[in-house]
Amino acid sequence: MPYALITGASRGIGLAIADELARRQFDLLLVARSESVLQQQARRLADTYGVRAEVLVADLAAADAAGQVFGWCEQNGYTVQLLVNNAGYGLSGLFESHALAEHLDMLAVNNTTLVKLCYLFLPQLKQQPRAYILNIGSSAAYQAVPRLSLYAASKALVLQFSRGLAQELKRSSVSVTCVCPGATDTDFVTRAQIGEKGRKAAEKVNMTPADVARQAVDATLAGQTEVVTGVLNKLGKLMAWLMPKAVVEQAAGSIYE
Repeated sequence: MPYALITGASRGIGLAIADELARRQFDLLLVARSESVLQQQARRLADTYGVRAEVLVADLAAADAAGQVFGWCEQNGYTVQLLVNNAGYGLSGLFESHALAEHLDMLAVNNTTLVKLCYLFLPQLKQQPRAYILNIGSSAAYQAVPRLSLYAASKALVLQFSRGLAQELKRSSVSVTCVCPGATDTDFVTRAQIGEKGRKAAEKVNMTPADVARQAVDATLAGQTEVVTGVLNKLGKLMAWLMPKAVVEQAAGSIYE
């Protein structure tokens, strides 16, 4: 039986996607760092929806993380039909205010492990009658964001990589979808160390993880290439395209001062 594999599945958007897929009777492979939370959620999902929910505890910043995930699936005979690259986080503040190692760990989770997982699982996905890759980007991918500079750049890579890969695979059985949420009621602001001004701005427009997950799964199963969740985020994408870049960047950066 094919599975949906979800990284960053213990909380936030990743957990909401797991719920949405389980509701649609996908068996689940859940990957995250928090073992106790992951095991608890796996039991809840299995009991609630009557699906299988297997777990792997892994640090996706580690150099061998993608190989560990792929090897676990091979060893246990798990066939992945839907690969959800959800794990990711940001670091706010001036670029030099964080240690280089912190930046590199973020890039490993947001970009390197995502790319590796796509590469490793793609041959298996292409062998199936229908298969899917869902990469979680961000509305920050559409403009530079001062004080979230590297995070925004990392999500721009996710978006452009996803769009290019989708075109490469358009004659195959695999569709690629990049979903770009804006502010969502998750632990992102805490992990990113967003200041009070940014927190208050996010609270005014926050979507729920369940809403984001429903739109993400709908778009993925429909074979859509790119989706921005929420009306305000769609408007923000349009304004980032229409307005001078310096104006957009100044406005975006002012939120995180």
